[in-house]
Amino acid sequence: MSDEAEDEQTAESWTRAWRTSDPRRLIGRGHPIGDFLEAHEWEVLERREGALRVRAHLPRQVKNPFGALFGGFTPTYVDFIALHTWWAGREPTPGRPRLVTLNMRVDYYAPIVHEHFEMDSRVVHRRGTTCWVETRFYCPEGEMLAFAYTTLKAV
Repeated sequence: MSDEAEDEQTAESWTRAWRTSDPRRLIGRGHPIGDFLEAHEWEVLERREGALRVRAHLPRQVKNPFGALFGGFTPTYVDFIALHTWWAGREPTPGRPRLVTLNMRVDYYAPIVHEHFEMDSRVVHRRGTTCWVETRFYCPEGEMLAFAYTTLKAV
């Protein structure tokens, strides 16, 4: 099997994982990063063209020894939700376009320590094949815990 055919097969299996018949879920099982973050358990609170809001949780494997989200995993959440925000309100197609992250900035305001938290992610601007997405993390009481700005490119 050629590398190109193998990439196409991988893209197809990941896209199948992205699809779920439950509109309250973001993704099904089978996506490596989604499975690590246990994203199949997240609850979609809002999904529309270029906007996504989900209720997520902190799995044991992303916590630091003090029980908070380990800071280095925050960008993993950001990247994952930004890619899904690009697709929000659109019909996913296997591997087309492929999205790459060009840039990401994360600002931390307070530790993410709650068992559950919300991520609110929105496309700020699209220009050609480039898209800018902002993501906010909130605790259950509504305090903003982190802010991220991500630049994506469709290739």
